[in-house]
Amino acid sequence: MALIATPFTQEQFLNVFSQYNNTVFPLQIFFVILGIAALGLAIKKSQLSDRIIFLILSFFWFWIGIVYHIIFFSSINPLAYVFGVLFTVEAVFLLYFGVIKKQVEFRLAQNVYAIIGLLLIIYSLIIYPLIGTYLGHGYPRLPTFGLPCPTTIFTFGIFLMADKKFPLLLLVIPLIWSIIGFFAALSFGITEDYMLLVTGVTGTALIIMKNRKIVEI
Repeated sequence: MALIATPFTQEQFLNVFSQYNNTVFPLQIFFVILGIAALGLAIKKSQLSDRIIFLILSFFWFWIGIVYHIIFFSSINPLAYVFGVLFTVEAVFLLYFGVIKKQVEFRLAQNVYAIIGLLLIIYSLIIYPLIGTYLGHGYPRLPTFGLPCPTTIFTFGIFLMADKKFPLLLLVIPLIWSIIGFFAALSFGITEDYMLLVTGVTGTALIIMKNRKIVEI
């Protein structure tokens, strides 16, 4: 029994992933490479690394908002248009704060925030698809990297590597999605998405705590 009322079934939900994956293949491979590149840029700093990381994150959120939500997911859920707008707004925020204003720098520091961030990135890129495959909805019915839930987990992972005070406005939409995605996961048995709520709540709390410590210093 679904925990929340939805206008679509689990089968329709998984079929959207299948249609998406079959249509955009092999871009999923490119998206994983982009994710690894973003992590690499946080580890090996350069003059442009922070801006490039934000460009990568912004691209993912634009892509999910327009391609996944509006083009694919809207075929079974009218709310997908609202989700598409939210993801697109987040992409604009990422461009503004990270590329134009350059308010954030990233570094794989030896602290609990960066370590948790690294674990979330590993989960989104490696563990997430392994769980889905093990539980019987592997590719192409798997939410691949570059789709909302694994990418939201990845985004929080990168955010936790921030080396300066972090703009809290950037957390609002990912936190909202982590809640929405979690309850959808409960309804449709997407076990790998259970980490979403933990990621959103814990990631937001840790970043707020980190900001306070930076201000005190």
